Amino acid sequence: MRLEFERGPYRVSVTHDAEAGLRFLREHLDVDLVLLDVNMPARSGLDLLEDMRQDPRLRSVPVVMLTAAGQSTTAERAEALGAAAFVTKPFSPRKLLRQVATLLGEPVDGDPDGERS
Repeated sequence: MRLEFERGPYRVSVTHDAEAGLRFLREHLDVDLVLLDVNMPARSGLDLLEDMRQDPRLRSVPVVMLTAAGQSTTAERAEALGAAAFVTKPFSPRKLLRQVATLLGEPVDGDPDGERS
């Protein structure tokens, strides 16, 4: 199952497990960035990240890992697998959007928590 929608300047596609995610990525090689939750059904987001890094066509796609607080070994593994960023839940949606914009090389305005100075 896949869901697709527009969110601000981004077109977002959602898959609900690692296998569907990998299939989607292999069929859509124009993906600019992946937000990947560590906790997924059947196989983890780290497993999917590892699969991506082993596929030459997906190796360079930036990945932002999302996970619950207090999983330092998970963060270490994600970093070792080449995750571009690691965001701990709960997080501010604005902070996540800033991270995405930064990784995509887009201008970023305001405070990461949504407050402007």
